[in-house]
Amino acid sequence: MTTTDFVETRRESVRSMVFRFQSLFGLVAVFIAAIVFSPSRNGELLFLTSDNLFNVVRAVSEIGIIAVGMTFVILIGGIDLSVGAMLGLAAVGSAVLLVENDFGLIPTVLIVLAVGLAFGLLQGVASALFSIQAFIVTLAGLQIARGLARIWSGGQGVAIAYGDGPGEAPVAFSLLGERTFNGLVPIPALIFVVVAVLAILFLRGTAFSRHVYAIGGNEKAARLSGVPVTRVKIIVFGICGLLAALAGIIHAGQLNQGSPNDGLGYELDAIAAVVVGGTSLAGGRGSVVGTVAGALLLGVLNNILALNSVDTNVQLLIKGLVIVVAAGLQRLRPS
Repeated sequence: MTTTDFVETRRESVRSMVFRFQSLFGLVAVFIAAIVFSPSRNGELLFLTSDNLFNVVRAVSEIGIIAVGMTFVILIGGIDLSVGAMLGLAAVGSAVLLVENDFGLIPTVLIVLAVGLAFGLLQGVASALFSIQAFIVTLAGLQIARGLARIWSGGQGVAIAYGDGPGEAPVAFSLLGERTFNGLVPIPALIFVVVAVLAILFLRGTAFSRHVYAIGGNEKAARLSGVPVTRVKIIVFGICGLLAALAGIIHAGQLNQGSPNDGLGYELDAIAAVVVGGTSLAGGRGSVVGTVAGALLLGVLNNILALNSVDTNVQLLIKGLVIVVAAGLQRLRPS
């Protein structure tokens, strides 16, 4: 190998590494920028206070959980536009079952998670078995989930009161809005971490994960090589629906209510986290680690802009530019 070839090989290796960890590098860069531009109070940077940092993680926990499920769907080359509406349906279901139907905590959680799983599986069947584009299926699913949430709630929000009497939810449900470890770590953040770790391990060490990447890389070749494409697709949509329902339960616990309008636009935030995290919208390439980094990056960006009282319209503009840059970097990524 000549010196020129060696240099070129090293250059390609460095380039590949940069693109592989683009979300982590981006998170570090945004974090450093947040420190630099953080306002201070009594000589202390507001951004670096423990309360603020844990608030960032709490704020991204729901979107992060949804984004983990969205990562699975996008890895197979699909999309799920119904996750925000599914969150609203799950939040409403949690509130109605606890307050109006006097269900216990565990039955409520199991029923709501089952609804999310079933909804996702049905969308997977429609997309994989009947060959309807996932965009169309989940766009219809968005409307159906919103409609079901309105019917279930009577078209209005259902407040959650806590106690032991009729019409009151178990006090344990309110823990979803609390913090642990001496009042520092929000419980939703812990749930997000557990979900992310389980998903990372699942995508790294199972045959199912290899099937997911194979389908996203080349569905026709995967089918010819014996991968159960239809079954994998259905399961992936089921996972996404299940995690959206989990986020809805957390949402209801944090806000002490369930509304059919909850989760509006969450599907776009989840997709943004996945894209910023480096997962290709074409499928076959990406990771949950990247998605977590993408969600945190957007959370830090939202936080520092809010701390500096940046106009909300300008915030939307800046976040949009970040997403466009992240998507543009994917085009430059070596194959």
